[in-house]
Amino acid sequence: MLKPFSKYLRTQGKAANTAAAYCRDVSLYLKWCQAAFGERPARLYRANVLEYISFMRNVKGYDPRTVNRHLSSLRCLNDWLVKTGQQAEAAVLPNDFMKIQLQYASPCTVTKKDVEMFRQRLLESGSKRDYAIVTLYAYSGIRRSECVNLKLDQVDLMAKEIRVIGKGGKQRPVYINDKVAHALLEYLKERKPGSAYFFVSRQSGKLAPSRINQIFNKYSDIITPKTLRHTYSSLIFILLF
Repeated sequence: MLKPFSKYLRTQGKAANTAAAYCRDVSLYLKWCQAAFGERPARLYRANVLEYISFMRNVKGYDPRTVNRHLSSLRCLNDWLVKTGQQAEAAVLPNDFMKIQLQYASPCTVTKKDVEMFRQRLLESGSKRDYAIVTLYAYSGIRRSECVNLKLDQVDLMAKEIRVIGKGGKQRPVYINDKVAHALLEYLKERKPGSAYFFVSRQSGKLAPSRINQIFNKYSDIITPKTLRHTYSSLIFILLF
């Protein structure tokens, strides 16, 4: 597979070093398949690609840029397989690629220390739900609407992945760290059943967006859902890696 794939890359104008790098990435994927399934498949399967993404993130600990580089190589392989009639469907989709958040100078005056002190106050309050919400905000950059609309089947704590449905119904994977996973798990232990939504009210109904604001207002004079989201953008490398 690799030799004809390499030739294809060269016909597409790829430099020798670039073609070699793509082939190395594909080779690593095939070796993973061999170890995981006992054989190297002759085509790409969607389920395998999704498992490989989790492997790169949660086992290998690759950062988003490295994951995206490997996915670019697999997408190119996918294109070649389709063009040569070896498979018909796309196994690597655009929303598989992780969003890269660049560090920039934020006008927000909230610091990492402010955020951690805020989280500590929530922890000491005894509300595992509110603590989970704020921890999710601090370490994921989730929007308020995405938070209140989050459902149980969108959260995979084993893979440490949340499938967020954003504006326009667009989906994106959000990978969470141990702090978020632990906070969410502790909340689930006491969460009342009866609702498909992850965060529920005392009546086990969907949490109102205004309740998110009330949580922030109760425990901080400077941190709001909006400022915490902006702070996340500028501190992402400190908070997640």
